[in-house]
Amino acid sequence: MKLPIVAIIGRPNVGKSSLLNCLAGERISIVESTPGVTRDRVSTIVQHQDVNFELVDTGGIGIVDRDDLSEHIDQQIRIAIHGASIVLFVVDVRDGLVPLDHEVARRLRHEPLRPDEGGSFPRRVILVANKVDEPKFEPDAAEFARLGFGEPFLVSAHQEFGRTDLLDRIASELPPTLEAPEPEMKLAVVGRQNVGKSTLVNALAEEERVIVSEIPGTTRDAVDVRFERDGHTFLVIDTAGRKKRTKVKDSIEYFSQVRTAAAIARCDVAFLVLDAAAEISKIDKHIGDEIVQQKKPCIIAVNKWDLTQGKVATGAYAEYAADRLKGLGYAPLCFLTAKEGRNLQGAVDLAKHLFKKAQHRVGTGELNRTIDVIRDRYQPPMRGTKPPRIYYGTQVATAPPTFVLFVNDPALFPKEYVRSLENRFRELLPFSEIPVRIFLRRRESSPRE
Repeated sequence: MKLPIVAIIGRPNVGKSSLLNCLAGERISIVESTPGVTRDRVSTIVQHQDVNFELVDTGGIGIVDRDDLSEHIDQQIRIAIHGASIVLFVVDVRDGLVPLDHEVARRLRHEPLRPDEGGSFPRRVILVANKVDEPKFEPDAAEFARLGFGEPFLVSAHQEFGRTDLLDRIASELPPTLEAPEPEMKLAVVGRQNVGKSTLVNALAEEERVIVSEIPGTTRDAVDVRFERDGHTFLVIDTAGRKKRTKVKDSIEYFSQVRTAAAIARCDVAFLVLDAAAEISKIDKHIGDEIVQQKKPCIIAVNKWDLTQGKVATGAYAEYAADRLKGLGYAPLCFLTAKEGRNLQGAVDLAKHLFKKAQHRVGTGELNRTIDVIRDRYQPPMRGTKPPRIYYGTQVATAPPTFVLFVNDPALFPKEYVRSLENRFRELLPFSEIPVRIFLRRRESSPRE
């Protein structure tokens, strides 16, 4: 059963994104004073009392987007309204009642309800007067009753005033629901601008979940999208296209870039999306380096493969990618055309394979045999008069597979050697396509040498 949707609707700059963050209890949507920051439907799962629901932030109704995406933004708002069981109609008590609030009210009265789909129920509208940061603003909220949705709930999203009361009201309007299933795997879709990241996300979700446009910088937030395949629940994170730091113009773009880094940090598998018809750039390399530093399993998703028109062999492209993305030499490639849905299942299956490998624990015997081979064949160079020695090791974690090797003195092992150790572990253990992490620790009581 799908969770009920609670959509946050209103004109620009009334604090919709702040309200989503407030009700969710964490920073999810980008909050900026600039109108039109939110474009896509940004959502999260909220649990209160015995109710679970999907809370959805939307763009401002009536915004004139500077990149001429107003029609796309409005379509996302329309989808949110049609799918909502409850609409939180947000107004700004400091600005007072303005003509655009009346336009939003008119739209909410006339937008058709979605068809009943096994348990969905008629849309309800809860009027929310935001920015009641001080008691002196409370009397000013009374005028919003003229909008025809009853007395407004008074909140301050910034100060979390009224948060519990509003959640109680939402819960009272919804039936008890089962807990939302935790996604079995989280996928981050990352890459530079205009390589088809949002197209890939929509193809996986099998719906127009995020805006697709040829205009660079269309996606701003990191947008979490749940989807199901073969009875399994996954989460895919759409991210803003990376650009050079010198090209980041304002705080909105800065926070977009930060959210991309955070998406990599919290994912299980990263899709580094490349444009098959374009050269691999320095930005692609920088994103790849970040994935390597975060020790995340990675699929190099070569998108728009149809544009090569059979003139490039997959093997030749794989060699080219290995040469340009040296740190990701372990990452498998997947050739797809997201716009046409080609090889999507193959991409998901490959991600599941890497995810499973990252959870693997090596048996003691297998690990000891590997360490014996390394001692015999891959001894580090001498540094001074004391020979470096590896005694034994243990696996201490998964995702990524993490090993602690006990040695006589960690200072005797150069960083380059530790990196080569990781390569040897991938070669000799069943981790050929995923990163591993190795730490060296001094064994306090070494035997006589």
